[in-house]
Amino acid sequence: MNIKQTSLARKQLERRLAPLRDLKLIAPPRGWMKAIREALGMSTRQLATRMGAAPSRIPAIEKAEVSGATTIKTLREAAAAMNCTFVYAFVPIKPLDDILRERAAEKAGQDMTRLDHTMRLENQALIKSDLEDERRRLIDAILADSPRRLWEDD
Repeated sequence: MNIKQTSLARKQLERRLAPLRDLKLIAPPRGWMKAIREALGMSTRQLATRMGAAPSRIPAIEKAEVSGATTIKTLREAAAAMNCTFVYAFVPIKPLDDILRERAAEKAGQDMTRLDHTMRLENQALIKSDLEDERRRLIDAILADSPRRLWEDD
């Protein structure tokens, strides 16, 4: 994908994710699977039958959900057996463009530190306003380039 396509894809993804960022979903202490199963009045044996699993497997899956040791496939199967939809998403803490801008600012800051040090050694230190202008220019230049380069460690 070229840079323009990447930017458009990012904006489209951001529109989908923005409403999720505001949700404050807190998992029940004993897990979603157990909470929904019990709310439906379904026993572990009944859920096991609907999933095609051994009855002893259900408490193990419920514990694994809470500890984070289960698979997405298993959770999908359990959800389907309880007439639910399993939802899985990575929800950025802030807008994707903000994450990119912050990372670009970090990279620019690293470059500016090196540049400022070199210029001071050569007795050509820039004034603060010039440094800030150059920092903004660098951020814009970094953002205009491929986002992949943002995540390279120098």
